[in-house]
Parts: sequence; C-alpha cells; structure tokens
Amino acid sequence: MRKALALLLFLAFGLAQEITLLTHQSFSLDKGLIAQFERETGLKLRILKAGDAGETLNRAILTKSAPIADVLYGFDNTFLSRALEADILLPYRSPEIRNLKATLLLDPTFRALPVDYGWVSLNYDRAYFQNRPLPKAPEDLAKPEYARLLVVENPATSSPGLAFLMATVARFGEDGYLDFWAKLRDGGVRVAKGWSEAYYTHFTLYKGDRPLVVSYTTSPAAEVYYSEGKYQEPPTANLFPELAFFQVEFVGILKGTKNLVGAKKLVDWLLSRPVQENIPTEMWMYPARRDAKLPEVFRFAPEPVGSVRLDPKRMAENRERWIDEWTKVVLQGQSPEAVRRGRR
Repeated sequence: MRKALALLLFLAFGLAQEITLLTHQSFSLDKGLIAQFERETGLKLRILKAGDAGETLNRAILTKSAPIADVLYGFDNTFLSRALEADILLPYRSPEIRNLKATLLLDPTFRALPVDYGWVSLNYDRAYFQNRPLPKAPEDLAKPEYARLLVVENPATSSPGLAFLMATVARFGEDGYLDFWAKLRDGGVRVAKGWSEAYYTHFTLYKGDRPLVVSYTTSPAAEVYYSEGKYQEPPTANLFPELAFFQVEFVGILKGTKNLVGAKKLVDWLLSRPVQENIPTEMWMYPARRDAKLPEVFRFAPEPVGSVRLDPKRMAENRERWIDEWTKVVLQGQSPEAVRRGRR
C-alpha cells in the first residue's frame, strides 16, 4: 500500500525518473503499452531515434564517454561484433531469457539480448511487373534492364543494406560479389542512405521510379495491414529467397547509465510477452519469445526457405572490409580488379 501511494505521489508531482532508449528510426510500439510501462515502473520513457541501425550504433559508440541513453535497441547480428568490440554494453541476464528462442542467443556474454528477428529480402511491385518479366535469377539483377529498376541501401549506414551486401557475398563469393556490384553500378542501381528513403521515396509503390527494393519479407504483410481494407492481397511480393538474409535485432544496457535498475526494467519489458506480441504489427519482425503469438496477417509473411545465414565470426572478421570494398566499387567507381589487388 505504501509503495503504491509513494508511486502515485512520485508521478503526481512530475518527479518520475526518465529512462532513455536509443534506437533506430523504425522503432514503434503501441502507446498504450508504453503508458502502462510508465505507470507500473514510475519511469518516464524517452525514445531517442538516431537514424538507421548502423547510424544508431555509431552514435552510441561515439558518445560512449558520455552516454546519451541508458539502453540501446535495434543493432542486429551484422553489427553485433562491432557493438561488443566497442565495449559499450553491460552484461545482463534478464529473467526473460528463459522464454526466448535459444537459436537467437548469439552473445554468450549476455550484453546483447535478442528482441526480434526477420529476413532482409528483395521486394518487387506486383503492379509494375504485371505485364513485364521478372528477373529469373539473382544474377539477372546485374543486367541493365533490371539494375536501373533497383534501389538498395548503403551498407555503411543501413542494416538492411549491409545484410543485402552480405547476401551477395554468400551468393557470388569473395571475388564474384565485387563483379556483381560493378555491373549493378554500371547498370544504374540507386543507393539510398537507409530503408525509409529507399522504400518510401524511391519505390514505385510510393510514386518512386524503382519497382525493386531491398526491404523485408514482412513488407507485403505490412502493406495489407495498413491498407485498411484496400488490399486483400499484398501489392508487393518477395523475390529470390536465396538472397534473403537472416537478421536478429538486439537490446543492451549502455555502460554509464545513471539508472541501472530502470534500464533492466526497460530490457525486461521489451522481452515481455505483451511487447513481443505487439512487435509484429509495429516493427514487422518476428518476436524472439517462444510463446508469443503471431497476428493473422503474417500468413503473407512466410519464412523463406534457403535463406542466407553467415557465420558470426566470418561477419565479424570481414564486415569492415566488405563495406570498404563495396564503397570503393559502387560509390567511388573503382574496378573490382583494383580492389582485389589491394587486399594483398
């Protein structure tokens, strides 16, 4: 009784402690859930969005000496090693770990806990291709007639961009992926800074001029969900499951937090069943909890067969080199041969 009264007085006089979550621009949860979290914990949740996942992690690293948040959410398995090597996170064995899918627990130090997972995938505008042929194989994307229809994200600043880059490494090999990207460059591929720009500015579904976009396997389901009855079937579809990249998003407590107790409560809340069941129709990822139910609209988001799952160690050892080589070929116009010679 006394605790409840103290909490009410604490909130009534506007003295609630603020807890800050640093996250990517796509973060979204039901406002009612957030309000409930604040009521039950006495914390005021401040959400600080810092661009795409790569940009968000970079900001956390650059401000490690004077952290701007208590908790970091949204960095994925392509950036996991960077987050751990930067030593910006505290270990935390949340009591919710027992409810998570074991295959998603990629950090044995428990500094990064999985919140959700999904697949980065190539999407296409079904109306655009209704009377036009789709590319038949991933190699066809490099042909000029398709390269000029494709928009991708910069892997240096975008997690889906990096995931797609890694998918091409897996598909074409260490040498062949550069040749593939050089052909895309010469054919007119467009590079966007992040997912929102690629999807909502350049994709033909939203009045852009590119009917092929690097997005997610859940994007078609999201289009049906948000159409409010306009679409009974998705206006977009996924292409080439062999280029779909398995992605896990993590949460971690930032070193230097001034409210460790509150930070732990925030992590536990993100892993709780109500939040986990809200994630699919808010952020369009699959929940990390084993007991979380999927919404009916996810029938339009089947898990891809034969998707890409690179070894975490290989990603950690080669990520920066792949990004650097991609930058030299795609943005700076260097030849694949010259870049390969530079490895030696």
